[in-house]
Amino acid sequence: MRPDCQDRGAFITTLGPQSSLHDTNYGFGTPQVYLLLVIQEQVVRPPDSHMSDSVDSENTQSKKGLYTHFDRSAGVNQGRLNGVRAIVTGSSRGIGRAIALAFAEEGADVIVNCDKSPHEGEEVVKSIKALGRKSSLCVADVRSYQDCLRLVEHAVKELGGIDVLVNNAGITKDALISKVSNDDWDDVISVNLTGVVNCTRAVVETLRKQHSGRIINISSVVGEMGNIGQTSYAASKAGVIGVTKTLARELARDGVLVNAIAPGFTDTEMVRRIPDEVKEKLLKQIPLRRFGDPREIARAAVFLASPDSTYVTGQILGVNGGLYI
Repeated sequence: MRPDCQDRGAFITTLGPQSSLHDTNYGFGTPQVYLLLVIQEQVVRPPDSHMSDSVDSENTQSKKGLYTHFDRSAGVNQGRLNGVRAIVTGSSRGIGRAIALAFAEEGADVIVNCDKSPHEGEEVVKSIKALGRKSSLCVADVRSYQDCLRLVEHAVKELGGIDVLVNNAGITKDALISKVSNDDWDDVISVNLTGVVNCTRAVVETLRKQHSGRIINISSVVGEMGNIGQTSYAASKAGVIGVTKTLARELARDGVLVNAIAPGFTDTEMVRRIPDEVKEKLLKQIPLRRFGDPREIARAAVFLASPDSTYVTGQILGVNGGLYI
């Protein structure tokens, strides 16, 4: 049976001049095979398709779950994240600060978090409020599960709920493997990896109950390719990738999307501490011959938090200037 097509000319053009509407290679006349074609922004399928209205209804309901709190018509800024309520850990400086501000610029309300620099955190809060968005600071140590629970409770109280968690908090204590102390190893793993798990455990039931939400984990190119003198950092960030992929599978049925961003070397305080001669060598390895800007990482986070990424989960988005391909 031929497909129900309003514009047969466009359809024939799509198949090519040698094609036929009866060509069974395209599935016509075989009810077991269905061909979906987009013609003039319409989805076309055989009228005797076994795809029932109930399935379409279920798919629609599932998609709606991903937009539970998104409101493009509200707020001062008509951005991609209007109505979104977010937590960004480690957001008093660097990449976390850039993400918090980018979210606010796109219309989100943001809870700023830090452990040791409340003054800087308050400055970020002021900047977000100046954009007309809600914001407050919660000083919490992601190494502590109880602190993470308190962070989530703070967000629910201040913003009325949570839609997006960005696990950004991270540290590095670099040393060759022969010089890595037990304490330094434990510190890096507990902040960079255990902190991601703690925050996720603290927020996951909230996201599950509303059948929607995003978790964005900040990994690193070092977790993908390794780097001399960064055994603990590489291990922690590689662990974040494993956690991301596992949680994406685990939480998909609940409408919660989990992805990671793996930044390359980015112009933050962490990179500025690298000796100049080492930085010169690093730049030679980057095809774009420059370090990233925190705002470039933030734009990737906005995409993963927005309605533009509703079919993206379990992915590691590299923003690294071509360093790792």
